[in-house]
Amino acid sequence: MHPVDYSRKWLVMAAIAMGIFLGTIDGSIVNAALPTLEREFDTSFASVQWIVLGYLLVLATLTLSVGRLGDMTGKRPIYTAGFAVFTVASTLCGLAPGVGWLIGFRIVQGIGSAMIFALGFAILTEAFPPSERGRALGLAGSIVSIGVAIGPAAGGLIIDSLSWRWIFLVNLPIGILGTWTAWRFVPDVAAKGGERFDFSGAAAFCVGLLSMMLGLTLAQELGFTDPAVVGLLAGSAVALTGFVAIERRVAHPMLDLTLFRNRLLSANLFTGWLVFVALAGFLVLAPFYLQDVLGYDIRTMGLLLAAAPISLGIVSPISGSISDRVGPRPVLAAGLVVLVLGYFGLTTLSLETTTASWLLLAIPVGIGIGVFQSPNNSAVMGAVPPHRLGVTSGMLTITRIMGQIVGVTVLGTVWAARVSAYSGIADPTEAPAAAQVAGFTDTVTVAAVTLLVALAVALWSLSADRRARTSPGAEPVGRPS
Repeated sequence: MHPVDYSRKWLVMAAIAMGIFLGTIDGSIVNAALPTLEREFDTSFASVQWIVLGYLLVLATLTLSVGRLGDMTGKRPIYTAGFAVFTVASTLCGLAPGVGWLIGFRIVQGIGSAMIFALGFAILTEAFPPSERGRALGLAGSIVSIGVAIGPAAGGLIIDSLSWRWIFLVNLPIGILGTWTAWRFVPDVAAKGGERFDFSGAAAFCVGLLSMMLGLTLAQELGFTDPAVVGLLAGSAVALTGFVAIERRVAHPMLDLTLFRNRLLSANLFTGWLVFVALAGFLVLAPFYLQDVLGYDIRTMGLLLAAAPISLGIVSPISGSISDRVGPRPVLAAGLVVLVLGYFGLTTLSLETTTASWLLLAIPVGIGIGVFQSPNNSAVMGAVPPHRLGVTSGMLTITRIMGQIVGVTVLGTVWAARVSAYSGIADPTEAPAAAQVAGFTDTVTVAAVTLLVALAVALWSLSADRRARTSPGAEPVGRPS
């Protein structure tokens, strides 16, 4: 008999929702505070940006290890402890006396966030019956989009009405309630046991991923040919190659590479990564277009940027419920079709684009991602055995973060290069509006082609899944034992 009491599933959802909401809104709300923090601490932008980067680096590098620990020792204690760490660190951030202290407390906050995000999807997968998994993960996706959408607006309102310290201190009551709810209602599913933690593999993975993220981040300012960037990316390649070698020979690997023998699981992770690459490029360039080209003020720009996340939040649970009935792959493929059409629609943006035109073009992007995301997550979580749910949940988080970093870095570089080619000006933000629009159009076209690749992979997955279900001799595609 399944050890989880499904009658408590919505209480579990409440505990996971609070963690996801806090972790998501905290990232976007801090971005809105960076100019204020630069002035308050009388420091440089290069310093205050580490308030964001330190958090993201820790979150990405620890997530897989935390997911593995959850599989080995049980998810509830780690998730609950992560909530507590996040809450305490939020309070310390709000009391930080200087920028160095704030960066340090944000790193601690990132540790708590890694403990939350690494296990959230895995806990939901256990707490809901398989027939409702897509609905649950879709609702979680809606909560992510709500956090992203209201973060900048809430940050501006709090800073304007109170002070920057309250963007962290407001986490305290939700954090306390969430910690209690998690401890009280998250199911304490027994771990498989009998396995050892792979410290050497964890170290190699952390070094490799950290070097990659630092290299990609520095490349935005220094360029990909800078010796420091080349060295970091080369070091990352060496460390990650060593990680694969370690995982192949240890008895209890941190990441079971045999999971990737399931080609459909690999395809879903890859398509998810490509979607986040394209989405990150759009989100980082859209503010420049709305403010510098169309001349909107910051408040109006924030409202216009919220159109895609809000539509995502509305569509995502509906998409998840449909995928529970018809299967995830047809639904996620449909989402990618909408997303591709939406991105090609964005190539029609011009100097004369109206508010209504922007909304008509941005909303399909949110709808496409909303239709795609929850069934894709459901397909990934449904393709692994129960004792690998934690590490798989971690892989989903890493896929999202790395997609965002690559999207910002690569598509940002494409935009700067194309604007410079059209205008002859090195700084793209100083270029004439016409050159910025032309560069934006070229960059969105690259993103649309990226999504076409994702769609091709998804259609292959759909075809392979159908063949496996109708052919007795085909490779099984369900959850491995």
